[in-house]
Amino acid sequence: MTQQNSQNPYDSVRRPRKGNLFASFRFSFQGLLWAACAERNLRLHFIVALTVILLGAWLRVSLIEWLPLFGVIALVLISEMMNTIVELFVDMVTQERSPAAKCVKDVAAGAVLIAAVTAAIAGFAVLGPPLWGKISLLWK
Repeated sequence: MTQQNSQNPYDSVRRPRKGNLFASFRFSFQGLLWAACAERNLRLHFIVALTVILLGAWLRVSLIEWLPLFGVIALVLISEMMNTIVELFVDMVTQERSPAAKCVKDVAAGAVLIAAVTAAIAGFAVLGPPLWGKISLLWK
């Protein structure tokens, strides 16, 4: 066995040591703030998420009902941010219009659409019945 074969294959891809944990959180919040300021769709998803949270509080949903709501809210926000990453990366790699670049961006956007539709279905399933109950009281 040669010396080269006995080395850890991951040694060549180790990243340099980063700053402290506080700095990592600061960078994370900077990225979140940048995305929220730069991306209209992410702001829209944040508004919808806040509306769902306020509606859930008003309807006094149970803890077990909050879990899927927060899960799909996170799914949509994460997928929207991943879509932003894909778009930025494609734009960074090529400034030219190409069918492949369009396909990559469209697939990423499609993933957001699936997450948003899933969130809407979960939201209606959890919030619909108690909301309908409150609305039906108005007509009695």
